[in-house]
Amino acid sequence: MPMKLYQIFALLALLLLFAGCAQSGAAPKPGKRYFGLASHYGPEWDGRRTSTGETFHNNELTAAHKSLPFGTKVRVTLLSTQKSVVVRINDRGPFVKGRIIDLSDEAARRIGLDRYGVAEVLVEVLEMGHDRYISPAKRRAIKKKK
Repeated sequence: MPMKLYQIFALLALLLLFAGCAQSGAAPKPGKRYFGLASHYGPEWDGRRTSTGETFHNNELTAAHKSLPFGTKVRVTLLSTQKSVVVRINDRGPFVKGRIIDLSDEAARRIGLDRYGVAEVLVEVLEMGHDRYISPAKRRAIKKKK
């Protein structure tokens, strides 16, 4: 009899473990919100390649996030000013503990983050991306067709 009780507890523990794993891998959906610290790229990054392979331009409204699919559009709100900007995820990062997003200089300027360097923000997922690279030339061709 004690052996059956042990087996039941073992089975229950396994079920709980698998249930926890299944939920942790769920993809974010539009409406998902993140609170944390944001920073912005410096001028030395202008012209370099991003993780998508495209060239980074500090004057565009783009950002780096550790896990959101490439092409995802998010609204970033600087909590101290309540100003927000919509950016497209085209790079990976930031790789500094506690930071959740890295903004282009133009995006940072529009919400006032450029004055702080690092500040608390709200990131809201607006539209999920595709997580694959599309060249700038192909992106322009797609826009012309619309």
